Order: sequence, then structure tokens, then C-alpha cells
Amino acid sequence: MSPETLFRIQLILGYVAWLLCFSVYVWPRLKSMERFEAQRAIATLHSFRFFGLVFMLPGIVGPGLPARFATFAAYGDFATGLLAIVALLTARTRPLFWFFVVAFNLAGATDLLVDYYHAIQSGLPAIAGQLSATYAIPILYVPLLMITHIAAFSLLVRAPRREAGS
Repeated sequence: MSPETLFRIQLILGYVAWLLCFSVYVWPRLKSMERFEAQRAIATLHSFRFFGLVFMLPGIVGPGLPARFATFAAYGDFATGLLAIVALLTARTRPLFWFFVVAFNLAGATDLLVDYYHAIQSGLPAIAGQLSATYAIPILYVPLLMITHIAAFSLLVRAPRREAGS
């Protein structure tokens, strides 16, 4: 099997596995939570996206990893992670928190979509071995990130539940 076929199969199965896990274990819990707490949990996951800077670290990725993909992916992840951290830091100031929740989700989802575009345009699936130690990021981590962005948007448009005592 070609590296491109292996990469695509693993990427698809990454989405399938996470969707199965998410739909059974995570989504029911998120839906039952107050919107603020659910978004805070999602922001916590995305606060680790600073790790995407590893795409630019020589010796971790192969020298043939397309710079157009690596640079945008690294800085897009970094920006999303910082926005998620700021959302968490502003949790006591709800209007700011909600602003940064929307910001990190828009930035993060856009980053992932543009990363997919750059990966396809640069032929990354055929040279996926250039991802080296970072290969697990698009296969295992990115599907979860995209799924949680979709969940976050869904929760954002959901009408807030009335809290006890209000």
C-alpha cells in the first residue's frame, strides 16, 4: 500500500474512532453540562494546541515536510491554543470568556481546514513519512480537535438552560 493510501485510511479511521468515542462518552456529558462548563472543558483541550509548533522543529519532522503546510499549521495551532488559554483565564468575566470561546473556535476550525487544504496542495499524504514523530498529530489529535470545534459551535447556538435559582 502506498504511503498516501495508508495516511488517508488512518486519517479516516481516526475520525471514525473519535466519532464513536465522542458520541457515546463525551457528547452526552457535554450536552448535559451548563454551556459555560462545557465550553470550558473544550477550551481546556484546545489550550494544548501550542504543541503544533513542533511542526517547525528540525530533527522532529523530516526535512522534506512542506514549509507551506508546516508553518501555517504551527502558527495556526499556536494562535488557537493561546486564544483557548485566554478564554480560560477570562472565565470570571463572562463576556470576555464568550468572546474568546468564539475566537478560538473560529481560529481553530479555520486553521484545521486551511491545514487540510495546504496538505492536499503540497502532496503531504504521499510524503506523510516527513511528519516523522508528529505523524500522530493529524491521525489521532486533529480529528478530535475538529469534532470538538463542531461540538463547541453546536453548544454555542443551543439555547441556554435556565439555571436553578434564576
